[in-house]
Amino acid sequence: MMNKVLLIEAMSVQNWTYILVGVTFAIYIGIAIWSRASSTKEFYVAGGGVSPWANGMATAADWMSAASFIGMAGIISFAGYDGAVYLMGWTGGYVLLALLLAPYLRKFGKFTVPDFIGDRYYSSTARVVAVLCALLVSFTYVAGQMQGVGIVFSRFLEVDYNTGVIIGMIIVLFYAVLGGMKGITYTQVAQYCVLIFAFMVPAIFISIQMTGNPVPQLGFGSEMNDGSGTFLLDKLDGLSTELGFDEYTEGSKSLIDVFAITLALMVGTAGLPHVIVRFFTVKKVRDARKSAGIALLLIAVLYTTAPAVAAFARTNLIETVSNQPYTDVPQWFKKWETTGLITFIDKNNDGLIQYVADESQNELVVNRDIMVLANPEIANLPNWVIALVAAGGLAAALSTAAGLLLVISSSVSHDLIKKVYNPKISEKGELIAARISAVGAVCVAGYFGINPPDFVAAVVALAFGLAAASFFPAIVLGIFYKRMNKEGAVAGMVVGIAIMLFYIVKYKFGWLDDTMPEKSEWWFGISPEGFGAVAMVINFVVSITVMKFTKAPPKDVQEIVENIRIPSGAGEASSH
Repeated sequence: MMNKVLLIEAMSVQNWTYILVGVTFAIYIGIAIWSRASSTKEFYVAGGGVSPWANGMATAADWMSAASFIGMAGIISFAGYDGAVYLMGWTGGYVLLALLLAPYLRKFGKFTVPDFIGDRYYSSTARVVAVLCALLVSFTYVAGQMQGVGIVFSRFLEVDYNTGVIIGMIIVLFYAVLGGMKGITYTQVAQYCVLIFAFMVPAIFISIQMTGNPVPQLGFGSEMNDGSGTFLLDKLDGLSTELGFDEYTEGSKSLIDVFAITLALMVGTAGLPHVIVRFFTVKKVRDARKSAGIALLLIAVLYTTAPAVAAFARTNLIETVSNQPYTDVPQWFKKWETTGLITFIDKNNDGLIQYVADESQNELVVNRDIMVLANPEIANLPNWVIALVAAGGLAAALSTAAGLLLVISSSVSHDLIKKVYNPKISEKGELIAARISAVGAVCVAGYFGINPPDFVAAVVALAFGLAAASFFPAIVLGIFYKRMNKEGAVAGMVVGIAIMLFYIVKYKFGWLDDTMPEKSEWWFGISPEGFGAVAMVINFVVSITVMKFTKAPPKDVQEIVENIRIPSGAGEASSH
């Protein structure tokens, strides 16, 4: 017995990772084979027969991407109070989606967001514009997921980052293309279990280690376990100010930018095609509402823990490496250094790691996306816990990537090919087209994963901005304003997405300038992550203005809008 315990303790992180990732991947692939789609309805919406609990778990996994698992706590650990905008925006957005839009879209009975927009606005042009917007949103979002996959593989399987992205592409392609929404749904149920266990286990370990409290949410506001009587956040404020950073619990963002980012994330959530489609996989409108509530509870487990994980990770990082001799750094530092995601440049040749806010003197650069993944190693937790976090990060990234790939493939095969260019295509032909477009989508996603524009959470925030700028006004006006017509909706979507793309290209990539524009040049002082809120308002204004000068929708369309607003509770979805 003792030998077995010693063997378990002696197993390396890499061996544990091979075991845990191998077992979880085998489960995902096994589920995909067991539940492979045999019809377009199963491919797009899992046959419409998923139970509320299974759909709630799948929605939570779909929703909690690499940005939630890896990026959110990472961004909070560096931004402190300012990082709370991601928590507020993403959580509030899910509530908005569940209460305001999901039941009505479900009652409308269409597979995809472009399908809803195409039928509601009785226009092939509206459908094509919606498809293009869905592709833009989905490709931006999936780039963040592939980036997360590459980070996990590069560290824990000790392969090259690009190789890690390619391995992730192959895995997600297998079960997304084979199983469609049916395979993805049941795979995501398993992935939720993996990711939440992987997020909570180290959080509980570290909370006990640092504060003596086994509940991370309470440990976050507790006294340190070192007998000093100092509260964790007070200590972190002190450590931050000593190094020249702002106090961790004080914000530096302007109020208007905080408001804009929160609003953009909220309304962007309500326009995300891969989350909306989840509400079409249940039998009844009542089940859509139930699964939305269940998903919110399951999401809250991770979201209420993320600020605690961020504070633990930041405190441990500063105490472990700041002002330490480089020759004495722990093994985890060396391991992450080989990935290029931590770099140390000894500017004054004193052999000490100077980690300070002043960029001219700072010698340590830490990619914020590694904080959740490196946290168990920094805290010196058992190897199996470290490997478990790797499996959880992959589950989070792959579950969302699969949902996004399905949106991309269904947008091409169902909304473009079947509804616009080849209405007579057979069901088998449509299924083949869906699978071919999924293959193409994976290749594009892999490219953006290998050449990411920013940190995982920031890339995903841009996807939310694009969704806010394009879909949210068209969906809301389509449900609640029967006078809204195709001319107004199309004009609003085109102007909204165009102005958002312009802002991203100018202020995120600097492609329109010889040098990257300064923050002081942002319009109204709003960052690219928050500009989706402005673009959304412009979309609403353009849509309503154009609508006023063009003719009303046909009577039958207005009757459909009246019908979907009638609260029929548990009734079967109508299919127009």
